[in-house]
Amino acid sequence: MMVRPQRWNDLRDNSPDAEASHTIFSCENCGRMLFYDPARDSPERKVVPVESIAALRGHKADLAVARDDEEMPDGAESVAILRKNVVVLWAPPRKGPNKGSKKDKAQIKGIDNLAGRRVGVVGRTEINVKLLRVILKESGVDPDKVTVAQFSIDQTAEMLRDPTIDAFMTVGPVDSKITSDAIAATARLRGEPVFLPIDVSEAIAARHPLYESEEIPGSSFSSSPARPDDKIETVGVNHLIVAPKTLSETTVANFTRALFAARPSLAREVPSAARITKPDTDKDAALPAHPGAAAYIDGTERTFMDNYSDYLWAAVLLFSVLGSGVAGLRHYGKRDERRLNVLHREKLLAAISLVRQIDSIEELDALQCEADEFLRETLECYDDGAIEPSDLAAYGLVLDQFHNAVVDRRAVIGTGAGNLPRMRAG
Repeated sequence: MMVRPQRWNDLRDNSPDAEASHTIFSCENCGRMLFYDPARDSPERKVVPVESIAALRGHKADLAVARDDEEMPDGAESVAILRKNVVVLWAPPRKGPNKGSKKDKAQIKGIDNLAGRRVGVVGRTEINVKLLRVILKESGVDPDKVTVAQFSIDQTAEMLRDPTIDAFMTVGPVDSKITSDAIAATARLRGEPVFLPIDVSEAIAARHPLYESEEIPGSSFSSSPARPDDKIETVGVNHLIVAPKTLSETTVANFTRALFAARPSLAREVPSAARITKPDTDKDAALPAHPGAAAYIDGTERTFMDNYSDYLWAAVLLFSVLGSGVAGLRHYGKRDERRLNVLHREKLLAAISLVRQIDSIEELDALQCEADEFLRETLECYDDGAIEPSDLAAYGLVLDQFHNAVVDRRAVIGTGAGNLPRMRAG
């Protein structure tokens, strides 16, 4: 299958992951979409990864873009990592006239301070809330004691101005403009933010294989001032290109090869394409790689003969069996002709003895004519494949003996006829 990048869509729907561009691929031969694109049906409608998974589950697409922790259709396998996302948690400083009073909440310095607080999550998808609950639980915080408010990307400014929001969370690439702008706006509106490290990231990755332990380098979101001022431990989750296991290995291998071959040129047009990386091909990966993608990545692609040699040998064997069967049926169908050939040969053998007793040239001529007819029928049997060359050779040997006997008998009869007048004269 030949594929070509057709267009890139900026996902600006209710998801913090929406800023990444996703390629829509189409088959140059059949024109079928490889990434589902609802915008083709409704120009006003935005494209989100969840819709891609729904299309894959509904057999409306061959490939889809999805986050690793989404609910995947049965048999879905990874083809490529579209990008790596990290969780960023931060809190504004506490301000207000009642600061220091008993009613005033303490400054949030870590995830363990989030109990009883309200966290604003950028993105409307439930997978971000699910991820936050996992982080809270593994950090020893009861998720039910933390209030979660979700905001779309367009509502980020509103979220940052809301004084009832005590902390913020985004999920996206390290160089996410959405995250950087939100952190800068936090500093401008509410003071220099405090970043909340996820110290249990390795434990989360061990217990939840779909997540990974990651680090956010210092100055990732701003260099002056440095935000953060040092590296931060966090949790990562990947956006993937996935395909059903039923999709041909050859098709997926060709697609993967074309994707990585096109990555440098795509990255010049859309920098986010540089984030495309190869998936984990280990057998025990949380989401296994598609065999076609794994074959390309590991250099174990099968050739035409590797893929179809079994079928070719089976076809050869089948034709051999069919040929033997046809030959057997043909042999069985020619049994009467073989019996006739044997009967002719036996008659010729009997005729050799009979020739030596004949005293008439006319009788010899009659036997000769009968032998000629036997020969004609024998040759017809040979042409039809009823008898083998060895049978024909045996018949020829008997026929030669018959002809020799006829010639000898003719000579004897001719000699006897020439001496008869002399006997009378004497």
